[in-house]
Amino acid sequence: MGVDFSDTAIEAACRKLEDEKIPGVSFHRADATRLDDRAGIKGPFDFVLDIGCFHGVEPARRDAYVNGVAALTAPGAVFMIFAWGPAARPPWRHPTREREIRKRFAGTFELVEIELGKEPKGAAWFTLRRREGTP
Repeated sequence: MGVDFSDTAIEAACRKLEDEKIPGVSFHRADATRLDDRAGIKGPFDFVLDIGCFHGVEPARRDAYVNGVAALTAPGAVFMIFAWGPAARPPWRHPTREREIRKRFAGTFELVEIELGKEPKGAAWFTLRRREGTP
């Protein structure tokens, strides 16, 4: 399942999958900071992939994003985030830093790995695991 707020992005993804005929793939137009029942997304999921979403969320809305992802993941789920950090060129408006990932996700996720990216400079993969026994 894919989630994006942009109809253009969803249409592009659907076009790419037309020839693939992969069963069970769906796309939902939704705000990543409002992943509740109104978005039509039902979990729990064992794997979540965020490529460039978290770092695009305004800092004041990031806790809502974290809570939404936590509500849709199963205990033990793997959550991977690709984000631009403060060294990104060109500079990113809301860079993602390790300490922020640790702090914001600490209640429900454990940061298990960071892999620094090469392109764009300053990017990184953050791999988290959903803690057992958390709400």
